Amino acid sequence: MTTPPRAARFGSWTSPISIASVLAASTGLSDVHADGGDAYWLESRPGQDGRLTLVRWRDGVVDDLTPAPINVRSRVMEYGGGAYDVRAGVVVCSDDATRSLLRLDVDGAVAITPASADVRFGDVRVHPDRGLVLSVREDHRGAGEAVTTLVALDLFGDNGDFGRVLASGADFYANPELSGDQLAWIEWNHPDMPWDATVLKQATLTEAGLVDVSDVMGGPGTSVQHPRWTPDGRLVALSDETGFWAPRVVGGGGPALSGDADYPMWVLGNASMGFVGADRALIAWYDDGRRVLGWWDVGTGGLEVFGEPVGDVDSIASSESVAWVIVDLPDRAQELWRLVPSAAPVVVRKGSEAVPDPSVTSRPESLWFEGRSGPTQAWFYPPVNGAFTGEEGERPPVIVKSHGGPTGFAAGTYSPAVQYWTSRGFAVLDVNYSGSAGFGRAYRERLKGRWGIADVQDCEEAVRAAASAGLVDAERAAITGGSAGGYTTLQALVTSRVFAAGVSSYGIGDLAMLATDTHKFESRYLDGLIGPYPQARATYDERSPILHVDRLGTPMLILQGLDDRVVPPNQAQDMADAVRSKGLPVALLLFEGEGHGFRKESTRARVLEAQQSFFAQIFGYTPADDVPLLDLG
Repeated sequence: MTTPPRAARFGSWTSPISIASVLAASTGLSDVHADGGDAYWLESRPGQDGRLTLVRWRDGVVDDLTPAPINVRSRVMEYGGGAYDVRAGVVVCSDDATRSLLRLDVDGAVAITPASADVRFGDVRVHPDRGLVLSVREDHRGAGEAVTTLVALDLFGDNGDFGRVLASGADFYANPELSGDQLAWIEWNHPDMPWDATVLKQATLTEAGLVDVSDVMGGPGTSVQHPRWTPDGRLVALSDETGFWAPRVVGGGGPALSGDADYPMWVLGNASMGFVGADRALIAWYDDGRRVLGWWDVGTGGLEVFGEPVGDVDSIASSESVAWVIVDLPDRAQELWRLVPSAAPVVVRKGSEAVPDPSVTSRPESLWFEGRSGPTQAWFYPPVNGAFTGEEGERPPVIVKSHGGPTGFAAGTYSPAVQYWTSRGFAVLDVNYSGSAGFGRAYRERLKGRWGIADVQDCEEAVRAAASAGLVDAERAAITGGSAGGYTTLQALVTSRVFAAGVSSYGIGDLAMLATDTHKFESRYLDGLIGPYPQARATYDERSPILHVDRLGTPMLILQGLDDRVVPPNQAQDMADAVRSKGLPVALLLFEGEGHGFRKESTRARVLEAQQSFFAQIFGYTPADDVPLLDLG
């Protein structure tokens, strides 16, 4: 006999999803590559501070190829990407532990570049038949901004000079792709970001360098990304000249897709499509915030949708007649699929063998609402717990998440951290506010010049829309975010009274500091989001929460690392003091040994405990969990 659910205050429900289970969440799978019949990918090791190891699938057997302390990671553009490549059984990878490029073959791991904290490599391509490695190189040895170039390295040499420069002069390079003697790549310059404008270049690679260099696609107002050569030598790339990125054949052929398809790029690497034969490629695109897989016929432009949409796609690879894809799913951990046309996927690897209990699993629902900048999408996660229901007449409190970026994207995927809250009786709204990727250029450009305005308004309207639909209690809405999402959180709290509580994790409070003290990739990002600096200094000051702490009027939990170089800890202290001076509940937690982002398990556990106690005190319920009482004095 099934026990009927018991009525209890939202937020107070007993949940089997513990803090320990959240911290022991699934292994991250990323960056799949194919070589013959083998598949390679990266896996994070949570128990080793997130070390990334290279894994291979061969004939059904999975092996780790890079033992500790090797950490396969690139730091080019800070976000990295393209940290390894494999061809004909030879692997070249960027080792974050030594900052060298390593060649992995039958002889083991051999450094092919000197160790240097100042020279970084990413978007690696290995060509054993030519004894060649192509890579994007970021050189920090000189004064001022790092110099980014496209370089060739000797696969079997020591490369004491860190490679031979093939292309230089642009601010950024990405995606070097070689077919025969034809090299294609992407480049762009300040103040553009890669989703604003890039150029696809093509040249002939000779022993002396590049000749016959030409622009073949892109330019002002058009972003071209992810060039690939088909097996028979045609060049294909993604262009957003129609407003949405879609694959095009250089020199002929129209877009394969129309409507709201989109392919945002943040990191290096080139894993958006994989060719199975000369004319067929597996590709992925966004539709209503979900990722759809399909087989694209390069010759005819036809598209065959494959299966049901997934939450997101990390990467795609292919070799001969097989494609591989790492998918993020809405109701369980990541999976690596092996695909052939006209057949169901075969699951090769799971991020976690644990099967989530459907009775406490909240599936994301796409919620569209009319924001002040236009139609806006959010993911709504309802409270789900088979053992409980809310008390009569009560609506659940809601946690509004403002993602980072801000040209980031909130995917409707399974997250133990989200399930932690929904299984206790909270609703969660993850907002793709104006500026978010995944919905086309016009949607992204709604944030131009309006960061700190449009994003805040969209988070406010998300609460109103969900409340109007009877999904949440608008009087018990909390906004949360970290870094750029923390900025949106702080800006909401100094400009709005929609939110009854706020949780800022290392939130950016001073935009001028961000503009003058950040890394190369984002050093001109704010030109488009706010305005050029210092010409628009008045706007920077007006939208910097740290300069308007007198406007804070909402209970806050502020979480801050003491080693943060992006957000100085004194800013967090100033904000806490401002809330306290108004007699409002506030808590400031400072974490030793943490920077701009929390990595230690002890820190992450304390963050969840603190939020539990904070929300319970602000929203008026007694948590079922035995968590330390947070001092809000």
